[in-house]
Amino acid sequence: MTRTARFSLLVLTGVLPFVLALAFVGSERVFTAPEPETIAAATAGHLEPARLILPMSDTAVVPAPYVTRQSESPATFRPIRIGALAMSMAALTFIAYRLSRRHWTDALRRVLREGRVTPELQPVLSEVREFVDRLRAHERTEDSPWNASRLSDLVRTSLLGERVIVLANREPVIHVRTETGDVATTHPASGLVTALEPIVAACSGVWVAHGSGSADRDLVDSRDGLDIPAGDPSYRLRRVWLTQEEEQGYYYGFANEGLWPLCHLAHVRPVFRLDDLHAYWQINDRFAEAAAHEARTDSPIILVQDYHFALAPRILRERLPRATIVTFWHIPWPNAESFGICPWSKHLLEGLLGSSILGFHTQTHCNNFLDTVDRTLEAHVDRENGAVTYAGRRVLVRAYPISVQWPSRWSDGAPDIATCRRLVREQLGIEPETRIALGVDRLDYTKGIEEKLSSVERLLESHPELRGEFVFVQLAAPSRERLPAYQQLGTRVREIVARVNGRFGQDGYQPIVLLEQHHEPTDVYRFMRAADVCYVSSLHDGMNLVAKEFVGAREDERGVLVLSAFTGAARELSDAIVVNPYDIEAGARALAFALTMSEEEQRDRMGHMRAHVAYHNAYRWAGTMLTDAARLRDRERRIARQTSHSMAYETT
Repeated sequence: MTRTARFSLLVLTGVLPFVLALAFVGSERVFTAPEPETIAAATAGHLEPARLILPMSDTAVVPAPYVTRQSESPATFRPIRIGALAMSMAALTFIAYRLSRRHWTDALRRVLREGRVTPELQPVLSEVREFVDRLRAHERTEDSPWNASRLSDLVRTSLLGERVIVLANREPVIHVRTETGDVATTHPASGLVTALEPIVAACSGVWVAHGSGSADRDLVDSRDGLDIPAGDPSYRLRRVWLTQEEEQGYYYGFANEGLWPLCHLAHVRPVFRLDDLHAYWQINDRFAEAAAHEARTDSPIILVQDYHFALAPRILRERLPRATIVTFWHIPWPNAESFGICPWSKHLLEGLLGSSILGFHTQTHCNNFLDTVDRTLEAHVDRENGAVTYAGRRVLVRAYPISVQWPSRWSDGAPDIATCRRLVREQLGIEPETRIALGVDRLDYTKGIEEKLSSVERLLESHPELRGEFVFVQLAAPSRERLPAYQQLGTRVREIVARVNGRFGQDGYQPIVLLEQHHEPTDVYRFMRAADVCYVSSLHDGMNLVAKEFVGAREDERGVLVLSAFTGAARELSDAIVVNPYDIEAGARALAFALTMSEEEQRDRMGHMRAHVAYHNAYRWAGTMLTDAARLRDRERRIARQTSHSMAYETT
């Protein structure tokens, strides 16, 4: 027992009864005074001491003379007793304060001199350390740029070199067998890959993904992995194999016929089938097992990516209870009512709450998630601090706006702007001075491609002077072609292109060029550098990295970005021309304004956007998440040490 505790016990057992007795004696008690004849008789000894009845039916036997004196002079004694009581309590309080403060300061001096920490001082020091860590992290975050080197240093120092494992459905490198029997390497059209690959490389981590290429099995080692790139590896790629039936149920079924339309306001009805759920659960378990096998310790850092793996965090938590699991949801999170459409929404939420930290692009999506948990589960939702406590675990919910690598890795060896403009126009067979507006999308119903092409049609109707002087180029990467909704979208897009070209095309001039095929990142980068305008028309998007990639490609500070208001990027890139893609007239006006914008205004707008993206790059996105993860791991270690010290102290 500490000295403070022993002193408090002394006060309770020794001094407090004295104070209470003093209070009892000094309390106001009203006695019934006897008659004068009774007093005289009692004084002469003829009567026994008076038995006086008190107001509360208590009885007290006291000498009658004392009663007389008490009754005659209450005003004299009462203030003295009250004053004495107050002074006694003040003195006791002051003594207790001095002794407790003295003990606390002595303990603090011992910490500074000897490094010894007593259990009662441990919480204070923990709070101080956490505050200092936050200040240092804030200074580092605000005052210095994030790059690959700094991210690598963070993993080595703050995370003690712990292995970083990324769990994602899409692999960054796909190996396919060509018609000639050779193996070709392709890179998928994916914003997730664009953001994550430089992060995994900087951390020398492991990427666990579905091996989808026709030649993927031919290049892996005995543990289904390979080094990327071969010969000079930056990270390890671990491939997970799926049968066609499993891919149909897990990926095309539950993930993309169910969760994808559920989370996007694009007016496609979600479809949920029990067999798809079983496949989704089975594949989440398989990916979690692969990630656990890649861990070197029982406390790895695992970054779970996107809606394909809503159940994986809880499965990983059961396999690796001490792991730090950071889950990032790349698509929008709908409101609670919409998410409740899913018949198994509770299972998905419980799966996600196996995470240590759960990240979204925007605070709106965080708020929607908290609302959903509050409505669906019996959990404590802390909106002020952005946290959920469920099943005895606390999960942080944070907004981490994703971004792109800066500078772009595709800039190395890329042709200059003038060369890109010439090469692209030669490739398309258009005149050198023809202005180009560009769209870069997967062929997906959430990307607003139909609305975008309709705005181009309206532009040509309202501005006939642009006919023959302007071409809209749409790069459309095929996507999820097995699903009817995507097949129907492709048909509608091709019909719009044919109609517009039929109306306004002449003498070899086609106002819309649809390139419906996969393009390597270097090709996309070249088109972005050659374009005068880039139009991102998503109907609902978590972030949309095409907008930031276009900004990153334009070191000449030229080009205009037309950006949908329904993207996360619109919250950051305020110097873009922000439009509602459903408003066809507004889209046409925005394109006309962009095509005629002065060079001075282009430089001003693009300069501001480039400064923002350069500062808020992909390394900062990952660094902020990993900094929070490191802080959380430190806190858990301090709590464990504090608990251990307290238990050891109590046993002594």
